[in-house]
Amino acid sequence: MEDNHMKIINIGILAHVDAGKTTLTESLLYTSGAIEAPGSVDQGTTRTDTMFLERQRGITIQTAVTSFQWHDCKVNIVDTPGHMDFLAEVYRSLAILDGAILVVSAKDGVQAQTRILFHALQVMKIPTVIFINKIDQDGIDLPGVYQSIRDKLSANMIIKQNVQLSPDISIIETHGAGELGYRDCGL
Repeated sequence: MEDNHMKIINIGILAHVDAGKTTLTESLLYTSGAIEAPGSVDQGTTRTDTMFLERQRGITIQTAVTSFQWHDCKVNIVDTPGHMDFLAEVYRSLAILDGAILVVSAKDGVQAQTRILFHALQVMKIPTVIFINKIDQDGIDLPGVYQSIRDKLSANMIIKQNVQLSPDISIIETHGAGELGYRDCGL
């Protein structure tokens, strides 16, 4: 049950096309207990890709918001498009974000759009976590991906592996204006 006094935090999921934003959104919903099983982009069963064209093409076209409760907070996940043609849609959502997860595909590495999005997040002073996705695929050079992120996005990257969503987790921005300000949420 949602409390009217519950803190609300808006977290954006941003990346280049096919990095796995919507799949990450489904995983967050599932891990938080908000859904019983994660949906699939390929099967057209995700919570955020609801338009016919999105399901048909397997891409996000319109920004969508879905939520889960964590501790005493309502966490709104803002799933944004990854295709360059819909970049204006992504920019419109930046103003409401308290934090962002910038997804980098280990397979594709840092793309031009990744750099554009990272720059926009920096300009807006939005605390950002870089999430490296698809590390389980064959032929991934993870040290090379880390170096690419350092070279193209931020030399101040701190690597964290095997972070599990749990009641006692605390994710804090380590370089910048400070933490998200939602310590009661465990974020």
